Amino acid sequence: MYVESLHSGGHRIFNRLRATDSIPQNIYLLKKVPNKCYGPSRAARWSLAPRISLPITHAFRCFAVLVSGLIFSSLSQAQEQTPKVTIHWDQVTRVSRTTPTLQVVVNPPLRRATSVHDNAFHALRDLQADYVRYVPWLPYPKLGVAELEPPGDGKTSWDFSLIDPMTIDFLEATKGHTVILNFSTIPQWMFKTDVPVSYPTDPDQVSWSYEKGHELRDLSFEEVADYYARLLAWYTQGGFTDEFGKRHTSGHHYSIPFWEVLNEPDIEHQISPELYTRIYDAVVSAMRKVQPKMKFVGAALAYPSGNPRFFEYFLDHKNHKADIPVDFISYHFYAVPTPDQSADVQQHTFFAQAEGFLNVVRYIESIRQRLSPETGTMINEIGAISTDDLGQDQPGHVVKPIPDSYWNLTGAMYAYIFAELSRMGIEMAGESQLVGYPTQFPSVSMVEWETGKPNARYWVLKLLRDNFGPGDKLMETHVANPCAYALGVLTRDGKRRVLLINKRNRQLELSIPGVTNGQGEYVDVTTAFQPPSSLRMTGDKVTLGGFAVAALKLP
Repeated sequence: MYVESLHSGGHRIFNRLRATDSIPQNIYLLKKVPNKCYGPSRAARWSLAPRISLPITHAFRCFAVLVSGLIFSSLSQAQEQTPKVTIHWDQVTRVSRTTPTLQVVVNPPLRRATSVHDNAFHALRDLQADYVRYVPWLPYPKLGVAELEPPGDGKTSWDFSLIDPMTIDFLEATKGHTVILNFSTIPQWMFKTDVPVSYPTDPDQVSWSYEKGHELRDLSFEEVADYYARLLAWYTQGGFTDEFGKRHTSGHHYSIPFWEVLNEPDIEHQISPELYTRIYDAVVSAMRKVQPKMKFVGAALAYPSGNPRFFEYFLDHKNHKADIPVDFISYHFYAVPTPDQSADVQQHTFFAQAEGFLNVVRYIESIRQRLSPETGTMINEIGAISTDDLGQDQPGHVVKPIPDSYWNLTGAMYAYIFAELSRMGIEMAGESQLVGYPTQFPSVSMVEWETGKPNARYWVLKLLRDNFGPGDKLMETHVANPCAYALGVLTRDGKRRVLLINKRNRQLELSIPGVTNGQGEYVDVTTAFQPPSSLRMTGDKVTLGGFAVAALKLP
């Protein structure tokens, strides 16, 4: 037999019976366990307390009937109560500095004349996001490296014919907004290797073996610094003069306010913090001569939890040249399930891993605040990677179907991380990535990779971008159901809004005082690949669909 107690009176009765030796061996007290998820029809979770072994009496049998009636009546009433969201509109916890945004990684579907190009860039333009990160990356050397061969015999291999179309389309789609460029792949010939490293002649052919070596051939770092200075000049100064004094004219005069130096150096070439810092200083010094007011982002680590020494070294200004700024650091997070996890299990895994990452952020923030408090933080890759994607470099790999609910799950996880980063004062939360497709992490895509039409991850970002951002006053908010998340904000124009997130793929009802006659929009498993649906509140209760992300506008 189990006795469930919901109130102090029930505990007092039980303890009094225990004191009089009237509790039998087969009676257990079930204690409430905080911080467990429960659905709208369940008031609490319970765990078994230590077994009590005392002799039973007839008096207890009679009294237990009376007590159990009282206790189970209380339980039934509590189960009918809807979990409440409490927002203290007079208690501001922080003014948000966090911009919701995304990264665009260069890959063949983004090339002109593909079935993806127009829809994907249209979606990017419609988003009107700031701090969008643009990354020509290693798997496609001809689409991301502008000088594929070393200069020699008075000739160079500078060639932007394949790089320019996507880059120009990106800069045009984001015109009027702050962008961050990161041509992340250093030409391979600049590294010491036993033999030259080849690359595919077909620009659309993926190559995961382009990056080799751990040491640059020029230890003065002028070679790599000049490469990046010329890249910048190509897009901002109308062109550049090459290694042999020849002028290359682009006609481009774009504004590029931010440049991120390299990508995931902890795995790409496995660069030490000491070497990375020297490369960073050299590149920044050379690029500032081209564009003196440019700001720079450093680190860009893949595994921040495993590299505290990297942050300790890079953020310590004594390890940099005297005039080198450390404007921002950046790092990444992807939730990754194990191969045997079903979709139902992944919802638990992803949010648990997100919690772990948020603890990593707090730890890195303590390092940053101690060593370089003026430096900002950009977390510019946030997403999830299926275990199937980890085998994409294997011959004959066939992508497994991805259920539509997966995009909602990863969208809800991103929204949760964005909200918590806002509470920490992080400057940027970047969802990854606009286009992924078979051979380049299809499970991180924000659009359908055959048509370019947005999926739920994109629509979640747009919902956040349209309703929340820097300047919002974040209010003290509590929700009585840990499967839900809520954050009340007062926007820059004085409007009250509430962000709601359902961490589970099932309906969840919440009570929110003050939302009657309000309106809002939401993305959940029923909206799928469609834009957010609208809702109007006729009472103080809101029902969230599976993996819902909702923005409520209060009257």
